[in-house]
Amino acid sequence: MKFIELAPGTSVKGEKIVAFKSELDAPKYNYILGAVHGDEVEGAHLAKKIHEWLGETSEVNMPMIIVPVVNVDGYKAGTRVNGNGVDLNRNLPSAQWTPEAREAKYFPGTAPLSEPENKFLVELFEKYPPRFILSFHSWYPVINYNGACKELADFLATFNKYPIEADFLTHPTPGSLGEYGPQILKSPVLTFECPVLSDTVTLDSVWKENEEAFKKMFTTKIIETFKS
Repeated sequence: MKFIELAPGTSVKGEKIVAFKSELDAPKYNYILGAVHGDEVEGAHLAKKIHEWLGETSEVNMPMIIVPVVNVDGYKAGTRVNGNGVDLNRNLPSAQWTPEAREAKYFPGTAPLSEPENKFLVELFEKYPPRFILSFHSWYPVINYNGACKELADFLATFNKYPIEADFLTHPTPGSLGEYGPQILKSPVLTFECPVLSDTVTLDSVWKENEEAFKKMFTTKIIETFKS
């Protein structure tokens, strides 16, 4: 499967936000996003590994957009928030967006879509409409789905045995991609929460734990059954 590098976005601090598109064009695209929270390196690693594998395999050819590291400034600094101290996963213009934050690390910005990283994402969404979005995070191992992608959550869980949740009732996420995707883009969103690095968890172990699941997800073409 062949990819081309798109014109990059620009972060708060002027860093390039690199994005890749499959050579295959289509009315709608499947997205993979990593490191929306800059300190969640586990998800960036999975996004990069999947991109690497897709670029090497001849088994898959589908319309794709991949942004391995959305929050470039936070990724370089090791911080959840971007260069303005904003949680990008609370800054999207969903119906639930609020200027209030339960904690400083969830600061949603001065207005919805105030941040250049999210403006770049929305530009991609508008130019290459999503039919499905896979966003990698790390918290505790759990598969969170929003919109009509429960079958994919179930499919992945057969491999890694992660629990599945439709909504985090005790952990509201106003202004998140999980809200914005189904509401505004009419696209299901699967938020894949990786286990956090520890003495026993490494980037390599996170990939190995999920490698078969993600490769089968693409080769069985379960994504293509979605009706967004």
